Amino acid sequence: MNLQEINIETLDENIFTLMAKEWMLITVGNSRRFNPMTASWGGIGHLWNKVVVFLFIRPNRFTYQLMEQNDTCSVSFLDNKYRNILEFCGTKSGFNVDKIKSTGLKPFLKDHFIFYEEAYLMMGCKKIYYQDLKPENFLDANIETFYPKRDYHRMYICEVEVIFRYDS
Repeated sequence: MNLQEINIETLDENIFTLMAKEWMLITVGNSRRFNPMTASWGGIGHLWNKVVVFLFIRPNRFTYQLMEQNDTCSVSFLDNKYRNILEFCGTKSGFNVDKIKSTGLKPFLKDHFIFYEEAYLMMGCKKIYYQDLKPENFLDANIETFYPKRDYHRMYICEVEVIFRYDS
């Protein structure tokens, strides 16, 4: 299998399924220090004449610290056979565990982004905006149920600079 750069317009995947059902692995950091975090909240869209991803990260996460220290991140999608890895990376903290050693993920650096051999679709992204979610702006009171600890996410809007997938 060869890694191929692709255009977003050639994606056949359902974006809603990718993020909400299959989940994504957000990776932030550099070759010396990085962390993968599983997420199921987010989006892909078009804003300011750019293809963007919307990522939501709570301030108590190790990934949040890394996101604040770095300008880029990657978003990777893995086949369902790696669901246990995604579950691990979504329930364990990078503050306490080395997720790469614990899961056996095989990271590699490509165009200054960290991707994984196990991923079938990978996006290299650059932060272009952030906004803290504010409870006073929730128009649906039920949203507050997602924040019993009042640990509101920070939303990052990241421009998708490159997309890769393995050819079959």
